[in-house]
Amino acid sequence: MKHTIVNRFLELWHHPKRGEYKLVVLSCSFFFCLLCAYFILRPLRDEMGIENGAVNMQWLFTGTFLAMVCLVPIFGFLVSKNSIKNLMIYVYTFFLANLLVFYYFFETHGPSRILAIIFFIWLSVFNLFIVSLFWSFMADVFHSLAAKKFFGIIAAGGSLGALTGPAIARGLSGWASFAPLLLAGCFFLGVGLCCVLWILKLSPRKNHFKQEKQNFKGSASAIFEGVQQITKSSYLMGIVGFILLYTSISTILYFEQAHLVEQTLLESTERIRYFSNIDLTVNGIAIFGQFFLTARIIKRIGLSFVLASIPFVMGLGLVFLGFHPALGIVAVLMVLHRAGNFTLLRPGREILFTVTSTSEKYKSKNCIDTAVYRGGDALVGWAFSGLVALGWGLGAIAFLAIPLAFLWSFLGFKLGNQHLEKENIVPLKQIHYENKIQS
Repeated sequence: MKHTIVNRFLELWHHPKRGEYKLVVLSCSFFFCLLCAYFILRPLRDEMGIENGAVNMQWLFTGTFLAMVCLVPIFGFLVSKNSIKNLMIYVYTFFLANLLVFYYFFETHGPSRILAIIFFIWLSVFNLFIVSLFWSFMADVFHSLAAKKFFGIIAAGGSLGALTGPAIARGLSGWASFAPLLLAGCFFLGVGLCCVLWILKLSPRKNHFKQEKQNFKGSASAIFEGVQQITKSSYLMGIVGFILLYTSISTILYFEQAHLVEQTLLESTERIRYFSNIDLTVNGIAIFGQFFLTARIIKRIGLSFVLASIPFVMGLGLVFLGFHPALGIVAVLMVLHRAGNFTLLRPGREILFTVTSTSEKYKSKNCIDTAVYRGGDALVGWAFSGLVALGWGLGAIAFLAIPLAFLWSFLGFKLGNQHLEKENIVPLKQIHYENKIQS
């Protein structure tokens, strides 16, 4: 399988339409580095969460949400005042510097409770921001038709990184210090930044990315323009609803897993190994699906059914979890949920933004992917903890989530239909874009 994937990349690189395909290969490499860095650090984040206590998890989710609320207007200001090229460089350099700061504190002070809380929140913010900005950038680099063709392959690059990251984390988990994990994360994030510079150099839209303010308003109101755009668009509001339902199911599964892991696995090394194994399994499935199935499935059954499929499966899976809340069943559902997201939902969700304006791609999308996402996490986290405090069992809470999963499926189907309508009225400038790339 590894040789097949390598051959596919080489075919892309040497294809006659190599201008477009080089962008695909570089985008795959960029996403590989980003997710490899994140998944090297993810088991450490999950361990920091367990160290703080599963019953306190809602506080971590709330802290993450508040951090997002503070950062979204700052990000909006940066988008308004900088070219996309500078924005990409500034954001990824900032997070790289943050990692070096964490390296220093973990080495000099050790994993104290305060540092554990800060790191958990920071990595949650880091994950959403780098991935959201990546896909905003991809929706700007590729138009809708190219996105349907290539986003699955690009996502596969990320999944390969997400498969490599846990393997590296597992190999480094035997070290007494967390320093090797942090330094490995720094390395891959730095390589990803190099990929950004190369994509910007090769893209036929390089002048667009260099425009200093991207034609955005420079006033203070531009900071919150993303929120205003969301409230005025039924299409964006539908995406908000889809994200809230997605994160509701994700958070319920995550909390159920945290409680069961805390009860079942008593050693820190066992927990890190469990989280790493889940990541390896998820990303092993996702890398195959994204590279060989995503584009074919989207083409054959359409975006509407793609966005409705995984939520429907999760609704059925929650029925089993409700009857038998055990770590094994949660692990299976986590694998199905996350692998399905990486293979179908995430590429499908990002395709939705290919028919939006540049401002919506960066401002509204970032707001949805960060503040809205973590707001849903925090809200559902507190609801979960409240139900546990009232004496509800894990099975009963799973039953409560079943209607949410089926509503999520219905909304995904509706969004796919709306995208098709918008795609059919996309201006003819996309044809000019295609001809420009091929020339």
